[in-house]
Amino acid sequence: MVMSEQGKGRPELARARKRLGMSQDEIAEALWVSPTTWSRWERGKQKIRPVYRARMAEVFGVDPIEVERWVDGGQPVDTEAWLCPDFSDLSLPATVEAAGRLWRCDVDPERRHLLATLPFVPAALGGWLSAWSYGAPVTSAARQASGPLVGLSDVQRIVEARQAFGQMDHQFGAGLVRPAVVDYLNTVVAPLLRGRYNDKVGAELMTAAASMTQMAGWTAFDLGRHGLAQHYFGQALKLSKASSDALTGVWVLTSMTQQAIWLEHPSQAVWLARAAVDAARRAQAPPRVLAPLLVREAWTTALLARQADTLDTHAAKQVEQLLAGAEQAYAQGSTDRDPVWTTWCDEPELGSEIGLCWELLGKYDRAAHLADFAVREFLERRPRSAQINRMNAADAYLGMGEVEQAIDSARAAIPMARSLTSVRSVERVRKFSDRLEPYAATIHVKEFRAYLNSELAS
Repeated sequence: MVMSEQGKGRPELARARKRLGMSQDEIAEALWVSPTTWSRWERGKQKIRPVYRARMAEVFGVDPIEVERWVDGGQPVDTEAWLCPDFSDLSLPATVEAAGRLWRCDVDPERRHLLATLPFVPAALGGWLSAWSYGAPVTSAARQASGPLVGLSDVQRIVEARQAFGQMDHQFGAGLVRPAVVDYLNTVVAPLLRGRYNDKVGAELMTAAASMTQMAGWTAFDLGRHGLAQHYFGQALKLSKASSDALTGVWVLTSMTQQAIWLEHPSQAVWLARAAVDAARRAQAPPRVLAPLLVREAWTTALLARQADTLDTHAAKQVEQLLAGAEQAYAQGSTDRDPVWTTWCDEPELGSEIGLCWELLGKYDRAAHLADFAVREFLERRPRSAQINRMNAADAYLGMGEVEQAIDSARAAIPMARSLTSVRSVERVRKFSDRLEPYAATIHVKEFRAYLNSELAS
């Protein structure tokens, strides 16, 4: 008879939950069982069916054999099997070790497959956000070790590499750049984190590592690997906490917001967006940091109200006030405190997301105008952004009832989607095609769908 069946419980199962920063209610929701059932599992009072053991392996991001050890009350798990962000320990050593473990697993051919199949777990976000917002700050980012001495010049090289990877991502899509980003994290950043550095260098190093980890998460998101992206965003959030860098943290939060929007989790998206705005204000963020955060809050507010069918005058006014605040903040100009990532949030990018808010409010003409402007600005320097904004324009024209113009805009985006290594770009076109179903019998829609299928198939 196994230990759990002798009344000693399953301590490793409880430990697994706590490492994710989840309550019993939250993990039960992620596993599609009742909180009572989960509680009985932890206490060893109820057997766990194979289907739920398999689901646990997905949610916790471990090999199924590790789940069997937890369930049977075996020896403590091999820590190398842990891939998920552990927000129960925000110390510098634990943060460095967890990040390095994730990067190491992502370059391992055997473990990479497991990472790619990880599910997105919205229930985990609350614990992560709470730990990042209210957890005790790291007292010092210094590290004394036998590794190499790290200086600010080493950190600057990470910053420059991050900028180069970002430009490649915009130009070609995530499929081309992601392997290089993960390899860089594992071969360059990880050894530096294990080195020796003082508090000043350590703080800058953690910020640079957080930025590069966010890049790995973003590229996973662009490739449709949403559980993996969530894990990377979580590790980036932990690294920003270790650096005491609130502005990098809010950047990670706003990336997580966009992922929640894409996956149609508006409730989580709203409080991620609001948490980013609140943190930015507490840190007295520069106006060009605050502007895109306010737009994301407006976007999520409109999305949640529309999904709940409560997009009334009050909700619309709230969205408009947030957009006005964003435009006023952006108009104040840049400062010497602006972090590097604000360079990506330029006027066309901001206008693009403002247009999405207007589309949700039914202001389709304003949405189309902003999307078309973004296409013109991005066509040469950011092809993926241009492609996505062509689709934004198509949605706006469709909202106006201009079906032919909508199809023309979407049709122009198809060759771009085919040339980019971006799953998200392709999904964007297919979602628009699904919206054309009320017009499926028309010749324009039939021709568009035939062209779409032939182009993407080739």
